[in-house]
This record gives sequence, C-alpha cells and structure tokens, in this order.
Amino acid sequence: MPASGSIPADLVGNIWAQQWNNIYDLVAPPASDPGYDLTKILQERNTDAIGMVKYAERFFISLGFAPLPQTFWERSLFVRPRDRDVVCHASAWSIDFKDDLRIKVCVQINAEDFDTLHHELGHNFYQRAYNKQPMLFQNGANDGFHEAIGDTIALSVTPDYLKTLGFLDKVPPESSDLGLLMRRALDKVAFLPFGLLVDQWRWKVFSGEVKPADYNKAWWELREKYQGVAPPVGRSERDFDPAAKFHVASNTPYMRYFLASVLQYQFHRALCKEAGYTGPLNRCTIYGNKAAGAKLAKMLEMGQSKPWPDELEVLTGQRQMDASAIVDYYAPLKKWMDEQTQGQPKGW
Repeated sequence: MPASGSIPADLVGNIWAQQWNNIYDLVAPPASDPGYDLTKILQERNTDAIGMVKYAERFFISLGFAPLPQTFWERSLFVRPRDRDVVCHASAWSIDFKDDLRIKVCVQINAEDFDTLHHELGHNFYQRAYNKQPMLFQNGANDGFHEAIGDTIALSVTPDYLKTLGFLDKVPPESSDLGLLMRRALDKVAFLPFGLLVDQWRWKVFSGEVKPADYNKAWWELREKYQGVAPPVGRSERDFDPAAKFHVASNTPYMRYFLASVLQYQFHRALCKEAGYTGPLNRCTIYGNKAAGAKLAKMLEMGQSKPWPDELEVLTGQRQMDASAIVDYYAPLKKWMDEQTQGQPKGW
C-alpha cells in the first residue's frame, strides 16, 4: 500500500470499488460495537420472509399510508422457488399503473434485507401515491427520486426505531454510533464518486469526446480523479473494464443512483424537521409521525407532473439539491475522523 497516491482498487473488497463496507473490520473506530446484532435479533425471533416485509409495510402505515392490497401478498415473490431459477435481485413493480403492486426478492433473514425491504416498499408506495396522475406522469420527479424514497425510509432504521419494534430493551448511547456511521459511510459515501463517474464516462463516449482508442484510459482517469483508486495490474486498450459494470453493458442510466445518494439525506433532514426532531440527524426516525408522512405523501402524489425543483420544494423548502445534509448526518463520524487524521496529508 503506497504512503501517498491512489489506492489499488482491489484493496477495498468490491470488484468495482464502488462500496467499501468489506473493509469495515480494518477501519472500524475503537469501541464501535453498537451493542446489538440486528441479524441475530431477527433470526432469534424466528422472523420469516413475510414477517420481514410486514415490518417494512408497518413503517409506511405508521406514517398514515394505507396498507398494501391483498394482491400484493398473493402475487409477489418473497422466497426463492425450489422448482426453477429466478433473478433474485430485488425490484418493485406496479403492473397495472393502479394498485397491482408487487415486489420480487428472495428474502434472507438478515439486517441487509431488512433495510432492502424498507427500500423496495418505498417504490411501491410511491407508485400507488401517483396512480391518479395521467400515465405519462406516473414516475418519479426525476431519475433519482424513485431510488431516494426507499433509501430515505431506510435511514430511519435507527436504534430508536428498533426499540419501538421491541427489538431492543434500551437504546444504545450516542457514543456507540461511530461504528454504525462508519459502516453506512463505507457503503453510501464511498459510492458517491463512483455513482458520478459511470455516466461521466458514458456521456463522454456518446459525445465523441472520448474516442474508442481511449475508452479504458478515460475510464481509469475518471476512477482516479473521483475515487482515488488505480488498477491493481497494468491495463491497456486491449481491456474494456467499463463493461464489467452491468449498467454500462446494458446501457442503463446510472446517474439516478448518484442523485438518490444526495436526495435521500436531504429528504431525511426535511422530514425529521417536520417531525420536530432536534437531535443528531443519524438518530432520527420518522416512524409513527403522521405530520412527516403527510408531507411525504404530498410530494409522492405529484409523480412526474411538475418540474422536479417544484416537487423538491414541496418536501424540503429548497429548489436545489443540497449535499450539506450528508455532512449533517455524518457529523459525529467526521469529527472523529478529523481528529484521527490531524496532521496527515489529504488527497492523492
């Protein structure tokens, strides 16, 4: 590992270096144990796949949304079938643009899928909220909104929320938050530069700014510029590393994930303010708050019927995306990291 310069991309435990949570054990703050293991709690309670989904549905109901229709439970895929192969990557659907809502996911009883299900139902409740709009307006306000809604709800999966569910007898002290924040930051904050550069590369290719002879070179220049990572072995134009990312090979827009990574924190901060919460942003859960739910529903019902700044303003009072909410959310972790890196060179 070089003392300065870029990090070899293979050291962060992810094939694209897009998330760094696989190195959590190497960088976890001291005394970072939050005092509970959500996966263990779910398994000890003998939670099944339907129960996992019910917890997520209950969150939205607590905000004032109506329960999901019975057809959702009859027609969704919750468990991997034994008689055929299926694509288990989680997704959510509105089949008839009205109320035939479904999800497709092979639920595992663990903390990751607990968050994932809160995220996926965000799509379903958004789809139903705007189902009275003309069909052309039945979508998120911009590409990032649909992904951001479920992620916003997942940010409310806090120790306070888990205590409300009866999973915890008491809420761990704020001093135990550093580990939770580091784990989440290695997932979500580390993703931000990668989320930006994928379409940066594609747009440069489409515009002709990057020529075929430089496809791989341009890819790694962006990786180094935004992520600070370098290829672990020599690469040339005989390689086509961008195509190792499915969204590049399938021509699927990727900027939506970058936008959602910013918007979810901005939404979370606004909803916590509406709920009257004044503590650390990472501790806020809007579970059970009807005022926050009503404000969220007002925006969701608009679908794609207005320019996205108008819809953003309905929820947040702001007309521009504002990444300062990310800094607010991770403030305790940033303070600790600033102390640890004092006097150390920054950047690459």
